[in-house]
Amino acid sequence: MQTLFDHKAHQEILIRIDNLTEKSKPIWGKMDVAQMVKHCQMPLLVATGKMELSEDIGILKRMVLKLYKPIMYNDKPWPENITTPKDFKVTDQYVFAVERDKLKTTINEFHNKALNMHWPEHPFFGHFNTDQWGRMQYKHLDHHLRQFGV
Repeated sequence: MQTLFDHKAHQEILIRIDNLTEKSKPIWGKMDVAQMVKHCQMPLLVATGKMELSEDIGILKRMVLKLYKPIMYNDKPWPENITTPKDFKVTDQYVFAVERDKLKTTINEFHNKALNMHWPEHPFFGHFNTDQWGRMQYKHLDHHLRQFGV
């Protein structure tokens, strides 16, 4: 799987986002395109320490999730309709162009942290290194861009 810290992969993601329009329709899932670009900002904000999750998953679930941790950043694309954590669910209405621009800014801020050695602990999965964060964020964005056919 590519990493969002790679210049070529970073540019490819931004181009794919620019190929979205406010009329883009999902191939699967419930979010409209504005909700999707809002949703895609959230994991990046968690990675950069700008968003904390309020959902308390408990110690047992946390232990189970650690078994699934490699799936977050391995080379297999995420399947359609995977479960969305409560804090990442987006149901309100948003302005597509505004949220798309915020997403691109957030992606660029994340990309510029390629040399970061001090990442926050993920609230569900624990520690990720820089490469794992980059792969996971690329994989998440790719998942939702495929959802909207770009």
